[in-house]
Amino acid sequence: MSHARGSSPVAKSLRGHEDSASFVVVANRLPVDRVQTPDGSTTWRTSPGGLVTALEPVLRKQGGAWIGWTGAADEELEPFDLEGIQLVPLPIRAQEVEEYYEGFSNATLWPLYHDVIATPEFHREWWDSYVAVNHRFAEYAAAIAEKDAVVWVQDYQLQLVPQMLRELRPDLRIGYFLHVPFPPAELFTQLPWRRRILEGLLGADLIGFQTTGAAQNFVRLVRMRVGNKTHRDTIYLDDGRTVMAKAFPISIDSNAYEELARRPSTQARADEIRASLGNPKFVLLGVDRLDYTKGMPQRLRAFGELAQEGLLDPADAVFVQVAPPSRERVDQYRRLRDEIDRLVGRINGDVGRIGQPPITYLHSSYPRDEMAALYRAADVMVVTPLRDGMNLVAKEYVACRYEETGALVLSEFAGAAAELKQAYLVNPYDINGMKATMLKAITDPPREKAKRMRAMRRQVMEHDIDKWAQNFLEDLETIREPHGKRTRPVG
Repeated sequence: MSHARGSSPVAKSLRGHEDSASFVVVANRLPVDRVQTPDGSTTWRTSPGGLVTALEPVLRKQGGAWIGWTGAADEELEPFDLEGIQLVPLPIRAQEVEEYYEGFSNATLWPLYHDVIATPEFHREWWDSYVAVNHRFAEYAAAIAEKDAVVWVQDYQLQLVPQMLRELRPDLRIGYFLHVPFPPAELFTQLPWRRRILEGLLGADLIGFQTTGAAQNFVRLVRMRVGNKTHRDTIYLDDGRTVMAKAFPISIDSNAYEELARRPSTQARADEIRASLGNPKFVLLGVDRLDYTKGMPQRLRAFGELAQEGLLDPADAVFVQVAPPSRERVDQYRRLRDEIDRLVGRINGDVGRIGQPPITYLHSSYPRDEMAALYRAADVMVVTPLRDGMNLVAKEYVACRYEETGALVLSEFAGAAAELKQAYLVNPYDINGMKATMLKAITDPPREKAKRMRAMRRQVMEHDIDKWAQNFLEDLETIREPHGKRTRPVG
């Protein structure tokens, strides 16, 4: 598969586009959703989600462009502006959606990077599509970026873009941030294209990870598999460039969540939610995209057993699980939905009473103000992924608990656990341990809960999304002179 420099017709047309940018975000998806108006026309609105929440305020402050896919196959649209952000839609063909996105990104990389909770699939045609789409993203960024611009590439779908973009535009400052975990060598080396991925990422000047452990995994793999000399978080390339690989734990717009939580309308809605649940003593809440990495069956089983064993009275404690749809076309996700449907039905049938189901399961998405009301209504937030890069829901809950009430049950295997050390930490594979920890989170004295929440709030409020972006961009814009070291020959 050959890729001539700037070969895409669309990329060539973008070169003449008058709105070049000094700051460019490159992500798989644009930060917008399509909305049909009553008159039948189409408009766009900013979409919810961790990546969008993280980057939207940064992009608006910096001024710049966001390159991404609209989510519709075979769609070619002109660049457009929305609320001060220049959006550059990139087309992805239907076959590429199947091979690059549903295939290599979400059936190869996603399970591999999440501890092989599901078995990764390795298909050569998926890899070919991944290469082709990554090259298209690189061409778009090369076409839209001003001279010496800063380009920030996002996440596991685009790991080849940094090196491809550097070949097209060596003048650029290129940053890359991985939002999901980066696996240890024992897992990563299963990947047939492991060296190509590592070399793709090394095109960046700065590679950001959620945790220090993930950054160390990457540096170790580069030393083992590419042969570059490394020292702590520094990688020395043969061309004289120095690449940094560091942890930048992502966060949220903490003040915005607190302000939303403080609104009288939010508290009124929280009271309505509790009333609709029968005004129980304790409301437990889970909020997760429907994904096998999130540990939903384990936590629901733990809660169900507490109710079945009489350790929790369903009249006193109810569980609300919000699970927005995710990747509905992928078989594993359809099977997971069926499993959770059956599990919730069985628990509710076994221990529920007329008009009082112990579990309320909501397979839908909700706007941010409704989520804030749910966070205010919940006495215990249960965030128990089997593996997660960060998990912003945990931080959103903490930001909304301005009265320093409530409790957070948090998986040790979420990136957030490294920062929110005062949460009630659990191993989500240990059902008995999770039951004991959930009970403790419910029954601990208010003073103990307040002490824990106070410490977590200090962390979340001080280390917000602005600080995350500022730290990354300051590091990215630090010019590092050619290292002049003798690099170890590739083995």
